[in-house]
Amino acid sequence: MLVQRIGVSIEEFDRIVALPENAERLLELIDGEISEVVSNNLSSIIAAYICAVITVFVRQHKLGYVSGAGGGYQIGNERYIPDCAFISKTRLPNPTMESYVSVPPDLVVEVLSPCNTPDEMTVKVDNYLRAGVVVWVVSPEAQRVVVHHPDYVPKIYNITDTLDGGSVLPGFTLPVHDIFAE
Repeated sequence: MLVQRIGVSIEEFDRIVALPENAERLLELIDGEISEVVSNNLSSIIAAYICAVITVFVRQHKLGYVSGAGGGYQIGNERYIPDCAFISKTRLPNPTMESYVSVPPDLVVEVLSPCNTPDEMTVKVDNYLRAGVVVWVVSPEAQRVVVHHPDYVPKIYNITDTLDGGSVLPGFTLPVHDIFAE
């Protein structure tokens, strides 16, 4: 079991992640604290669905790359593993072998699970926005999506609404109902 550590530097985090005993773990550095990414069945299913729909759209339009819950990114001085992320070919012409890609994605999807604290999510969203990333925070419990954009106030999409890709994924739409359909 990984002991959570507070006040960890990026260099120390990178050393810890590289240890053989952590090879199978998904670790994030959030506000100087190491967190192990743990989800649940419902959140994972929702994230996989959203990732699949975005992947189909991105591939059809040859826009870039979509990573799932195993793809990490450097966001400022932190390391995050979003449930789903899109990065355009403009920002990243070719995929890399980096554990935590040094170029921020264009869009991230964070599906809430019981282990996500409000403080942790506030820090992550704020840091994503500072890096110019659009963030979709998906709440399985409330069955809604809150879209955070660096240039606009957050917008709440309820079960009867339809998400759109905005300037990041022009032409992309996804009915919120479909995200939570069984």
